[in-house]
Amino acid sequence: MDRHQLCEALRAAGVPDAYYEIPGCPSGRPPHECYYLAQREGEWIVGVHERGRREVLKTFADESRACAWLYERLADEGPPPSRPTATEMDELLHDSEGIERRAQEQLARALAESRHGTRHDPPTGGH
Repeated sequence: MDRHQLCEALRAAGVPDAYYEIPGCPSGRPPHECYYLAQREGEWIVGVHERGRREVLKTFADESRACAWLYERLADEGPPPSRPTATEMDELLHDSEGIERRAQEQLARALAESRHGTRHDPPTGGH
């Protein structure tokens, strides 16, 4: 798979353009926090662009392996969401700031785990 095929595959999988930055893959707006693919000095690099900084996660000798690795990270849907309980529904309706804060924390944790090659499933059920 090359970067153009990767772009097509990600779109077919329903991955939003804002999740990645790939050379030659047009997107609607410049991403601020996303994965990126780049070629530098004969290597292919996959990393994260976060808070204005770029961090390399992995390097590959060829484009195909880099694209496959990035596709696995972005197209993995993970477990389906569970239906919220009555208490969780009430919280959703009344605590939008807290929910936003927790979502940002979960995103930061997921990006950190991705950088370290670990992945933990979120707890199910209550808080």
